[in-house]
Amino acid sequence: MRCFSAIRSQCLLILGVGFSLISACQRPAMTTTDTTTAAGATAPTAAEPATAASLPNPVLAGDYPDPSVVKVGNAYWASATTSNWGPAFPLLKSTNLTSWELVGHVFPDGPPAWADYYFWAPEISQDNDKIYVFYSAHKRGGNLAVAVASADRPEGPYTDHGPLVAEPDGSIDGFPMRDENGQLYLVWKEDGNSIQQPTPIWAQKLNDARTALVGEKKELFRNNPASWEGNLVEGVSMVRHAGYFYAFYAANGCCGRGCTYATGVARAKNLLGPWEKYDRNPVLVNNDTWKCPGHGTAVEHEGRWYMLHHAYQANSQEFVGRQGVLSEFTWTESGWPQFRGGSTPVAAATPQPRNITDEFTGKTLGLTWQWPIEQRPSFSLVSGRLQLTARPDHAGAALGLSTTAPAYTATTTLLSPSGLPTGSQAGLAAHGDPDNVLALLATGKKLTLTKVEKGQTSVLAEAPLPAGKTVQLRLQARQGSQFTFAWSTNGGTTWQNLPADGAAIDGRYLPPWDRGIRAGLLVHGPATATASFENFSLSAQP
Repeated sequence: MRCFSAIRSQCLLILGVGFSLISACQRPAMTTTDTTTAAGATAPTAAEPATAASLPNPVLAGDYPDPSVVKVGNAYWASATTSNWGPAFPLLKSTNLTSWELVGHVFPDGPPAWADYYFWAPEISQDNDKIYVFYSAHKRGGNLAVAVASADRPEGPYTDHGPLVAEPDGSIDGFPMRDENGQLYLVWKEDGNSIQQPTPIWAQKLNDARTALVGEKKELFRNNPASWEGNLVEGVSMVRHAGYFYAFYAANGCCGRGCTYATGVARAKNLLGPWEKYDRNPVLVNNDTWKCPGHGTAVEHEGRWYMLHHAYQANSQEFVGRQGVLSEFTWTESGWPQFRGGSTPVAAATPQPRNITDEFTGKTLGLTWQWPIEQRPSFSLVSGRLQLTARPDHAGAALGLSTTAPAYTATTTLLSPSGLPTGSQAGLAAHGDPDNVLALLATGKKLTLTKVEKGQTSVLAEAPLPAGKTVQLRLQARQGSQFTFAWSTNGGTTWQNLPADGAAIDGRYLPPWDRGIRAGLLVHGPATATASFENFSLSAQP
């Protein structure tokens, strides 16, 4: 399938296939290749929706858990969980649900002061010409809470209004819904599974300003541990159809190689119930390509119904993370949603891989670069170079890009490594989180292959580095978790393996329970040290 819209002036970010892109009008030196989604076929236009069998999944390639979507005017806007990576909550735009442009973030300048980590499940919605994002985050000194931010336009800027509900065992997955009388409610999950308790889904009135809950909360339904739902239900999104409220929800284990997630649905004539769960649940389950589908938003496009949700691709699983996929459903004669094939559609042809090159010649860093939300690094772009200042804590100052395939190559050019101050090192890394990293780092006189696991650093191999030489560093991944490293001082004409025998390093320990691996840059040392990078590239491999 061809992309639904072509790249125009290198300003479009298409996330729907292959490798994640980075390109923006302000960042002309960050380029991509391969604009086709699959060779030899043509995708439907916006006026000709894709069939379920031809949906070019993933439509949000990379780590995009818990996606939500809303139609504003003639465009669709989406966001997704960023967890412990910043900036929090991407803002993505599309005209057809399959080709998406990254245009910003809800919190581009750092998280709200009340929250520190676990930025989950942003539910983007429109009401009375205002845009709202209800989201979950960990409250400093407390537990998980549901909060809200608002803007006059989908692209922002957003104003945070702080937490709405923070129960002792945690509150997550907020969703705004008006009842049959037009009264606005907040629907959310009490995170009881975190303390081995049930997970009721609550509804409570919201004031008109969306700054506080009013009245008493009412339970809509909860998990049945004796059923397919297991220890939790969560991620509720609702639509009204043919006289019913329908609640799409996810259940069971969300994450990791042993995930058991699936999607169910319940309905009620009135928002506060009584609610009836479908006796044919779950309605969206695994297939050979897409695993553990769930936590998304139902949306109508040109008279057809879809759910934008996440799933793991079987060949990359937790190493890439939960990717954004689109599944179509219809309504049965008895009024229940039925997903075509009962599982996530598989693309008719393998999407072409996508490649990223950033020459750092723009004024600002590309929108798809990420960093640990609690350890934002200091950096600047000067004369075609990225200047990244070291951090002494954790593994160091980190920048990364979401990977989108189990096999890829990342390279960078580090300028003047011999000029790095004593006690500092810089280079190329596979990032799990700040305490779990594999990196090839240069110091003044040597190269070091370093492993950081649970905050403990060990040196796996070393090699002397010729004095005064600019060095190219290369990382290659296979099967999502097997990494090889190499270096070059002649512009990549010849490469030297590290370790010398080219043995792969096992990186299965890298990804946290709820995130995929990032490939990127790392500088460790005193905050007075700065490393200079000339470029970075990331490309998928067969």
